[in-house]
Amino acid sequence: MSAGHAGADIESLTQTVRSLLDEHARVEQDLADPEVHQHPGSARRLTRRYAELDQVAECWRELTAVDADLGAAAELSAEDASFAAEVEELTERRSALLARLRELLVPRDPDDARDALIEIRAGEGGEESALFASDLLRMYQRWADSRGWTTEILDRTASDLGGSKDVTLAVKSKDGGVYGWLRFEGGVHRVQRVPVTESQGRIHTSAAGVLVFPEVDEPEEVQIADSDLRIDVYRSSGPGGQSVNTTDSAVRITHLPTGIVASCQNEKSQLQNREAAMRILRARILARQAEEAAAAANDLRRTQVRTVDRSERIRTYNFPENRIADHRTGYKAHNLDQVLSGQLDPVIESSRAAERARRLDAIG
Repeated sequence: MSAGHAGADIESLTQTVRSLLDEHARVEQDLADPEVHQHPGSARRLTRRYAELDQVAECWRELTAVDADLGAAAELSAEDASFAAEVEELTERRSALLARLRELLVPRDPDDARDALIEIRAGEGGEESALFASDLLRMYQRWADSRGWTTEILDRTASDLGGSKDVTLAVKSKDGGVYGWLRFEGGVHRVQRVPVTESQGRIHTSAAGVLVFPEVDEPEEVQIADSDLRIDVYRSSGPGGQSVNTTDSAVRITHLPTGIVASCQNEKSQLQNREAAMRILRARILARQAEEAAAAANDLRRTQVRTVDRSERIRTYNFPENRIADHRTGYKAHNLDQVLSGQLDPVIESSRAAERARRLDAIG
């Protein structure tokens, strides 16, 4: 890059950062207003935005300080050659900070800062697939725990052997950003192992499907008219379809304009199941709206696999080889036992890094 282009690039970067620093000051002022905290959803959104902007502000402060030190060291090196090493070190530091700043300025998915709902569904493989779905559930719970996040099972249908035919997990963080990590988990997860139901010791392949949705901060954020809902109640069922409740406490809600359905039978009361089903329904509608907006803007986001066909896999969990492989990024490691115990960061980070690279390439 020529000196002229480099100068123009820095000037453009400076203008963008100054605009974000102004927003940083405004958000900080808003958060100091007690009235804002009377509305938890708004306060959460402002807090998450402040955390994003604070990273930019901190990087900019470091870069400004390094620029000042570099200017002073350059002047001194003209008279004393011993300062040349410091100039080289500060120049490298400046380059690293500029790269970090450009990465922070890359446009992100607007839903990345939200909490998330994870749906895991058994697919091919019968009972073995349901058992694997429960393994995935525990993996996400342990990983969330390791990050200081909270989890809540909103709904679960158990299989005869204690697996999960389908389960919905809510994952929350005080600082937000859950969906930004978890959205790459959407797709088909394939497992290769000897099932507990296999008497001959043969390795079988089965699959479970994962869907991830950003969670709505406040009910009012997604407007749903009562007249657009059909609500059905029925008795909760357990493994083998047996009734586990003598009252009609399970709830199925259909959003008539879109045909989106959400159901819940996990709680003992119909009211609690209805509230949980509405949380799931709002998240699905929000995701649908985001997809439609992206399509209208001709900038489709990475789609998630919505069928549970093992041929459309994103990841393979091979137990005999203790190997995990992500087929989108090429990530491979022989530490499957550790991943299933919650050490999921490197696997997910491979997808996050690929997405950052794609976005950086898109802006040139």
